Amino acid sequence: MNTLILRRGKAESLKRFHPWIFSGAILGTQPRNTPLTEGEIVRIVDAEGQFLAIGHYQIGSISVRVLTFHDEPIDHAFWVRRLRQAFAMRAALGLNTAPERNNIYRLVHGEGDQLPGLVIDVFGRTAVMQAHSVGMHCDREPIADALLEAAEGRLDHVYYKSETTLPFKADLHQQNGFLRGETTADVACENGLNFHIDWLHGQKTGFFVDQRENRTLLEHYSRDRAVLNMFCYTGGFSVYAMRGGARLVHSVDASAQAVELTRQNIALNFPDNPRHEAYAEDAFRFLERAGGDYDLIVLDPPAFAKHKDALRNAIKGYTRLNAIAFRKIRPGGIVFTFSCSQAVNKDQFRLAVFTAAAQSGRHVRILHQLHQPADHPINIYHPEGEYLKGLVLYVE
Repeated sequence: MNTLILRRGKAESLKRFHPWIFSGAILGTQPRNTPLTEGEIVRIVDAEGQFLAIGHYQIGSISVRVLTFHDEPIDHAFWVRRLRQAFAMRAALGLNTAPERNNIYRLVHGEGDQLPGLVIDVFGRTAVMQAHSVGMHCDREPIADALLEAAEGRLDHVYYKSETTLPFKADLHQQNGFLRGETTADVACENGLNFHIDWLHGQKTGFFVDQRENRTLLEHYSRDRAVLNMFCYTGGFSVYAMRGGARLVHSVDASAQAVELTRQNIALNFPDNPRHEAYAEDAFRFLERAGGDYDLIVLDPPAFAKHKDALRNAIKGYTRLNAIAFRKIRPGGIVFTFSCSQAVNKDQFRLAVFTAAAQSGRHVRILHQLHQPADHPINIYHPEGEYLKGLVLYVE
C-alpha cells in the first residue's frame, strides 16, 4: 500500500474526521515520486509521518476519499463489517423488517455510511450498486461478495449501474450489468404500493428512494384535490396521490419513457382508473399553458446545478418554476417544491422560492420543511452530504 504525505498544517480536517482530502493538501508520496494508480487504496500520514487515514486515491480536486481512520486492512472482513453496520441501521429504522409492506430502501449512502463514493439501493431481493468514484468501481467485485454475505439471505442479485456516475476522465468504459445473480423481476413495494423499477435504463438506481417520506406526506394532502405532478419520472408522487383520494392526477415529464413508466405504475396499483392522465411535455411549457385547474402541485425537478459554476442559473430556474406554479395554482392550493442540487444550499433554495412568491403577488405560508429520509444519513463530520431540500407551501 502506497503512502501519501500531507503538507504541514493540512491534517486538521482529517483529525475532525472529514472524509475528503483535497489535492492541494498533498505534499508527496512515500517512497518519493511513487506513481499512483487512480482507484488504488493509499495510506495517509501527516508531515511528521503520523498515521491519519486510509482511502481511495483519485485524480481531481478531491484526491482521497477516506474509508477508515484506523490503521486496518481494506479486505473482505472490512467490507462485510461496514455493510453489516448499514443493514443494522436500516433494521433500527424498521426499513428491512417487513418486506411484504416495504422492500425499497437505501442501504449505503456514501459518506453517510462511511463508504464514500458508493451508493446501494435495495429493491426486493435485488441490490443496485452505483460507484461515484474510481476506487469503488475498482472494488466492485469484493463489495458484491461482501454484500451478499452481509445480507444473510435477504438478497439474491446485485446489479451494477455506474455508466453515468463515474468520472468521465477516468475513461473506464464501464457497462451496466449483473455482478451476482440475474433476474427479470422488476416490481418492488414501498409502503404497500407497487412500482416497476427501471434499474436497466432509468435515472439514478432506477427509482427516487429519497422521496419516500415526502410521498407519504403528499398522500395526506391529496384527498379531493386536483394534483399536478411535474417532472414525474416513475410517477411516485402520482401513485401516492391516487391512494390519497385525489380527484384527478396529471403527471408530466419531458421523457416519453418516464411517462410510460408512470402509466405502468399507475396501472399496477389502480388498473383502468380514469382519474390519472400522463403527458410527455416540457414542464415549463405545460405549466405556462395550464389554467387554474390544480390545487396541489408537485415540483420535483432534476438537479438544476450539478456544480457551483451553474449555481446562478439554477437559482434563476427554481425562481421561474415556482413563480409560474404560484401564479397558476388555485387559492387555498398546496405546492410541494424541491431541490436535489447539492450545490444549492437550503438558504439559497428558500430565497429562490421566496422571490418567486413575491413575484407572483400571492400570500404564501410554509407548512413543512422537508429533507432526505433517515436511510440517506448525513455524516455529522461531512455536512456536504445534505442535498435534498423541500418546502410544502399553502398559497392563498
